[in-house]
Amino acid sequence: MAVVIEYGRAETEKAVLIGLAYDSRRRQDVSTSLEELARLTYSAGGSVVGQRTQVRRKPNSAYFIGRGLVDELKDMLPELGANCVIFDDTLSPAQQRNLEQTLETKVIDRPILILDIFATRARTRPARLQVELAQLEYLLPRLTGAWIHFSRQYGGIGAKGPGETQLEIDRRRVRDKIVHLKARLAKLDSQRSTQRKRRQAMFKVALVGYTNAGKSTLFNRLTQSDVSTADMLFTTLDSTSRAMSTGHPCQIVVSDTVGFIKKLPHQLVESFKSTLEEVCLADLLLQVIDCSQPDVEERIAQTRQVLTEIGADKVPYLLIYNKIDANPGFLPLLGYEASSLTVSAACDQGIAALKAELIARSQRPLQAADSAN
Repeated sequence: MAVVIEYGRAETEKAVLIGLAYDSRRRQDVSTSLEELARLTYSAGGSVVGQRTQVRRKPNSAYFIGRGLVDELKDMLPELGANCVIFDDTLSPAQQRNLEQTLETKVIDRPILILDIFATRARTRPARLQVELAQLEYLLPRLTGAWIHFSRQYGGIGAKGPGETQLEIDRRRVRDKIVHLKARLAKLDSQRSTQRKRRQAMFKVALVGYTNAGKSTLFNRLTQSDVSTADMLFTTLDSTSRAMSTGHPCQIVVSDTVGFIKKLPHQLVESFKSTLEEVCLADLLLQVIDCSQPDVEERIAQTRQVLTEIGADKVPYLLIYNKIDANPGFLPLLGYEASSLTVSAACDQGIAALKAELIARSQRPLQAADSAN
């Protein structure tokens, strides 16, 4: 690859976070989103040394934020010892380039930060391939004007004719790499399809929800597994499927999946679609919600949005309000067509009732078939 972008996770990565309240966005909503951006920054190995929120009618076409705040940041960064500015929204290639040239420091946006975390956490071959594909698809439109030497034509022997700029060469290499990665992922997807066929007769349950909602802990409770869990964002990047430990002769397979988040990069959703097919092909979704968080409704809505993007919004679902031990007075929200249960996966609270519900639902197709006969 002619172009490699490396965003280090060093102790030297000291970031200032920027949020913009525009259109109908309230300053309070932006502040909440910046808190999550700070957690993402810590997850990527950086530290937060400051943050600013600006209110504008619409983003500035050249800098996203107003020029006044840009000048203020230029003075602020040396005082704070910051060497990175992270925006909570997606920047256009031109905005990112203008900001870096003016501020003379690294400028990244939320999608790049999330992609960086995924790249750090990816352990299996499918996850690494999917993350690399998402990174390249994000990089491709940002090659334009990224480096001065791209605009120079090659000359000399063997370069007669129309020639090709370094930028065009790099674009072609990135596109070729994208095609190669898609072919490798298609092969892996074929292998996964074979595995799914073996589980066709089983009742398939998929855990979905916001990142760090406790899906993997709940998965371990339901299947007596020991997949990795941690109080951090995006611990799980690979789908894992196990038979549920029921003590009954019914066959239920549970799948743990990658968590969702606000402003999840479109490239990640696209590249992880094959992994998320476990969700689309499920008989029932358990939408896991961390009820100790203040923005429960927003997280439910965000998960529903991603499920719509991957074509899983028609799959029946059950709302699972997790971490009830951290919020004992919580009451399930009204206005949702799905049934709901409250549990604490960490304390084993409500797990028996959830298992009983899954067993009952898994037997409904059999009961319907018996009635038909």
